[in-house]
Amino acid sequence: MMALRRAKERDVPVIAGLYEQARAALKAAGVDQWQDGYPNGENALADIAAGSGYVLEEDGRVLAYACLDFGHEPTYDVIEQGAWLGRGEYGFLHRVVVDGGAKGRGAAGLFFGELKRQAKERGVETVRGDTHRDNKSMQRVMAKNGLKYRGIIHVEDGSERLAFEALIS
Repeated sequence: MMALRRAKERDVPVIAGLYEQARAALKAAGVDQWQDGYPNGENALADIAAGSGYVLEEDGRVLAYACLDFGHEPTYDVIEQGAWLGRGEYGFLHRVVVDGGAKGRGAAGLFFGELKRQAKERGVETVRGDTHRDNKSMQRVMAKNGLKYRGIIHVEDGSERLAFEALIS
């Protein structure tokens, strides 16, 4: 059975390996997302230190990782060709990575479910996410989890990402 838990420092080598696997898969699919070395183990370590890193495990094996966070994401301050619906604090999911052998088993959806659960617990009414224009699988995951396309944002390096949002009731 798959179960979510907070990531620990000891998980970082596995998480870094998942990122390398994802980089290779994205490259093979012609998607230039994550081809510059980001994200990596250092990013996961920072998430873990902040208490926002989560892993999905099955039989003691880490199958997936994501950063679930709340508050303010600077890259969401400006949205083009659309608008955010929610106001105030929001939850967001970043750096989602799933082992190739676990794809199609609902792993990413479990992270979105946990984000929504935590949002309700905190009284937060909005969750957001973003992905590369060519990352069709993540776009499908977000749509399947109730996030709707809201417009275009730009990440730290200036490249564009498609932005998604769901209002939690």
